[in-house]
Amino acid sequence: MNGRQLQKLGVPEECVREAITAIQFAISSGARDSKQIKTDIKQIVESPEAYLADEHFAKFAQALIDERDFVRPAPVAYETWGRDGIDRETHYQMKLACSVPVAAAGALMPDAHVGYGLPIGGVLACENAVIPYAVGVDIACRMKLSVLDIEPEAMDSKFNLFKEALEGGTRFGVGGEYQKPQAHDVMDADWSITRITREKKDRAWKQLGTSGSGNHFVEFGLLTLTERDDELDLDAGEYVALLSHSGSRGAGAAVCSTYSGIAQAQLPKRYEDLGRLAWLELDSEAGQEYWAAMNLMGDYAAANHDVIHRQVSKLLGSHILAGVENHHNFAWKETHDGKEMIVHRKGATPAAVGELGVIPGSMADPAFVVRGKGNPASLGSASHGAGRQMSRTKAREKYSWKAVKNDLEKKGVRVLSAGADEVPGAYKDIRQVMNEQADLVDIVARFDPKIVKMCDDGSKAED
Repeated sequence: MNGRQLQKLGVPEECVREAITAIQFAISSGARDSKQIKTDIKQIVESPEAYLADEHFAKFAQALIDERDFVRPAPVAYETWGRDGIDRETHYQMKLACSVPVAAAGALMPDAHVGYGLPIGGVLACENAVIPYAVGVDIACRMKLSVLDIEPEAMDSKFNLFKEALEGGTRFGVGGEYQKPQAHDVMDADWSITRITREKKDRAWKQLGTSGSGNHFVEFGLLTLTERDDELDLDAGEYVALLSHSGSRGAGAAVCSTYSGIAQAQLPKRYEDLGRLAWLELDSEAGQEYWAAMNLMGDYAAANHDVIHRQVSKLLGSHILAGVENHHNFAWKETHDGKEMIVHRKGATPAAVGELGVIPGSMADPAFVVRGKGNPASLGSASHGAGRQMSRTKAREKYSWKAVKNDLEKKGVRVLSAGADEVPGAYKDIRQVMNEQADLVDIVARFDPKIVKMCDDGSKAED
C-alpha cells in the first residue's frame, strides 16, 4: 500500500511514513493478513486511542493523535530598531522566521530589508538548531579595517600608487580568482570535514584574496578619532585606513545551498511554508556537518580579507598599525537568559559589551568603528550597514552611473569601478541608522571613503 492509497483512507500526509512502517511490521510478523490492512487502517484513523497499546500500530496511532492535536506555536516576539524605515514585507519575513518552532528570540536592526529566509538585518536565536539561510548564502560575509602608517595627504599626492594598490591587491567579479593561488594557513586546515568543503577546496584556494561582486568593496579612506582609544592603541587624529567587505565566495555559497537543501528536504509538511527557513538540529549528523563547514568558511573569509590587506598594504609600501574586523553573516553559540542559544546574525554586527566592529555606509557616506553596549533586547547586535532602500533593478533604472561618479568626484570620492546598482541613493542614510541604534553601540571612529573599488558588472549580491 503506497502513500496515495493511504491518504485516500484518511491518513494525513504527515503520518504516511509511520503507517507504512506499521503495516510492514504487522504483515512480516504474521499478525495481519494483507487483505485485512485496509480495514485496520480505516479503524485506526477513526479511533487512534484504541490502538495505543497495539504492538504493531501504537506508533502510528500516536502519530495520528499528535497530528490531530497539533497547534502551531505563536511566533516569538522581536524588537525593532528604526521601525519607520522598515517596510511591511520585511516585517512579514521576520514574523515568519520567528514562527520557526526552534526559535527562541529575535530582533530587527535599523538597516533591515527583505532577504532570503531571514531578512537582511535580522537576528534570530534558536534552541539547539541552525538555519543555513538565516546565516546566509555568503557565509561569514564580513568587514575588515586596517589603519596604515601613511600620511592622509598621500591619497591625493600619490593617487596613482593607491589606485594601483587596490587594482593589484584583489580581484572582483563572481568568477574572480588567481591563476597562482595565494598562501595562507587556512588552506592547511581540514577541508575534508564535509563532502562539499572537500570538493570546493581547490576553487576556494584560487579565490583566496578576491572580493566578489554585489555590495563588496575595497577602499581607502580617512579614519578620524576624536579621542585616544587604548584598545586600538591610537591617539586622536586622522589616519589612512583600508576597509574591505567580502566573505567566503563560492565555497560558502555551496555550503549554504547544500545544507539548506538537506534541511528543506526534511521539513515537516505542516511547516512547508517556511521554505528557506528550514533548520537542522545541531546534534544531527547534517547539523554537525553544517556547523563544522560554517566555521571553516568563517576562517576562510577572515583569511580572504587578511590576504587582501596584506597584498594591498604591501603594494602601497605601508605597514598596518591597528585593525578591527567582524563577521555579519554567521551563527554563534551564546548564552542569553541563562540558556545556550544559536544566534544567527544575517546582516547584523555582533555588539556584545566592549566588542569592536565596523558598520559601513555607502561609497559617499561614512563608515563607523563601533563598540558594542551588549543590549540584551537586540541579543547583543547592531546593524551591518546602512541597508538598501531601493532594489538593484530600480537603482540601475533611476541612476546614470557616469553622472553619479562625476558627482562623487566633486565631493572628493574617486571611484575606480562600481555599478549603478550600488549608488549612494540606493541606501538609507547611515547617520540616521546610527542615531536609531545609539542604545546598541558607541561610535569610536569615523571612516570617510576616498578611493573606492567595487565590481562593475552589476552582478547580484552574494549576501
